[in-house]
Amino acid sequence: MARRTLDLDDRLYDYLLKVGVRESDLLKELRAETSKLSSAGMQIGPDQGAFMHLLAGLIGARRALEIGTFTGYSSLCVASALPADGKLICCDVSEEYTSIARNYWRRAGIESRIELRLGPAVATLDQLIEAKVPEFDFIFIDADKANYVNYYERALKLVRTGGLIAIDNVLWGGDVADPKVDDEDTRAIRALNDKISADERVILSMIPLGDGLTLARKR
Repeated sequence: MARRTLDLDDRLYDYLLKVGVRESDLLKELRAETSKLSSAGMQIGPDQGAFMHLLAGLIGARRALEIGTFTGYSSLCVASALPADGKLICCDVSEEYTSIARNYWRRAGIESRIELRLGPAVATLDQLIEAKVPEFDFIFIDADKANYVNYYERALKLVRTGGLIAIDNVLWGGDVADPKVDDEDTRAIRALNDKISADERVILSMIPLGDGLTLARKR
């Protein structure tokens, strides 16, 4: 019995992907295409994608919101877990990257479930709040770190009671635990981690998956 999470070397991680993840050929193709980009490191791994697909299905999500879409891997994983009449709203600022996502949404046959809103996400979220849209079941935050607290507070207004907010990059390559690292992004993630740790509005679990994934369930 292990008292703490295992360190995964390449051999063990490859084994995990081989027996623990059912990644479709389309998702593999998207990963391969994204790997050629200079910003490929922003894409989540297949193990995290599979976990998020499972989570969305477990909670019976019908409405989901994604803050930060990039080339569409996480949106494919989440949207494919929604029912045929479900809806995923994706927020991003890049026409270039989301054009790749649109292609894969179409090829996966789930384009009708996804609504892309291009523009600064804080403004988009404020518009959703002002419009009093139906509450979301699942929200994924994976965008610019300086706005993480802003995204989190707005997500709490948009998610239903009992709904789930998932936040990526909360371990930030280990920098959050290194006092010698003091750049803006690291400070922003530390601030959010501290905030959620003390936030009685949610039930919290931080998981060492990928670059760290916080799950916050709204009370």
